[in-house]
Amino acid sequence: MQFSRFALLLIVSCTLIGSVATAQEIRISHQWAEQTDARDRAARVFAQEAEMRAPGLKFRVYGHSALGIKPGDLLEALQKDKLEMAVYPLVYAVPKVPEFSLAGLPGLVPNFAAAQALKTSDIYAMLQSIAEEHGIRILALLWNPGGFLSKDRVIAEPKSVNGLKMRVSDPMFGLMLKRAGASVTTMPSNEIFGAMQSGALDAVVTTYETMLSLKIYEQAKFATIGGQSLFMGFSPVVMSLTTWKRLTAEQQAAVEEAATITDSYYAWAQRDVERRLLTTLQTAGVTVRRMGKDDYLSWLQIAQETAWLEYTRVNPRARELLLTLVRSMLETVEDK
Repeated sequence: MQFSRFALLLIVSCTLIGSVATAQEIRISHQWAEQTDARDRAARVFAQEAEMRAPGLKFRVYGHSALGIKPGDLLEALQKDKLEMAVYPLVYAVPKVPEFSLAGLPGLVPNFAAAQALKTSDIYAMLQSIAEEHGIRILALLWNPGGFLSKDRVIAEPKSVNGLKMRVSDPMFGLMLKRAGASVTTMPSNEIFGAMQSGALDAVVTTYETMLSLKIYEQAKFATIGGQSLFMGFSPVVMSLTTWKRLTAEQQAAVEEAATITDSYYAWAQRDVERRLLTTLQTAGVTVRRMGKDDYLSWLQIAQETAWLEYTRVNPRARELLLTLVRSMLETVEDK
């Protein structure tokens, strides 16, 4: 009898050890500062919530590109099953997925509330379909309001950028700035500070989170934030489609539930980011200007004549995406 009990305990112990040993580790990579950037904190909220709900899965977040995968190489790593998950700005995928320029079109998503409404709109299903065609699945939607930082002058109406060397995350946004007289370049967020410091850049358009967590404001004397936003960054939590398909139906449901909780957390975090940024800028001695309505409308006209028009020429699906998103924005305004 004692032997039988011992054998049973041994079997149970071996089973438990085997379960731990075969638990699937899912790595989440991103480029931003740990803890200080809400995108990192959101990834950790997701990891914790998913791990609680999905037996057999272990999640680990790698900030500051700690896995050695450059931001521009994340899509390929996900497609080739070299990485399971990432917090990934969709505009970085534009060379392979030109439709994703939608996420970087200037003035298209004017505020965070409008961005949040998109998850229940047709545009989300369309973006998800395109993402899956290219080997990734979109989970949590991390929308990030943004603005301008400048070393030499206030950025207000379009003519205020004439002659400036500026960074954009997507070439489509750059078309608007070029029309206004700026020269533009693209680079990942984690390269902005050095470029501003060296003089390679005079100004940058980026998210409030990036301004704060990467301390780009230390290289600026002027900021344009608040009001209607010309730039709304989109860095969703994504999973390799290969990894997604390896999950059981129960695990997939758990991951989706964790993503919903992460969206709620991120909405809360972004409601406070503008206040925190204002306080930080004032303490650093940066002159702050709010984007006025007239200036915004002047920029919007140029955006529609350049970036929006060029996007409709990418392909028929891109045109349909833009029209669908514009309809969603109009419906949001009418509901209010």
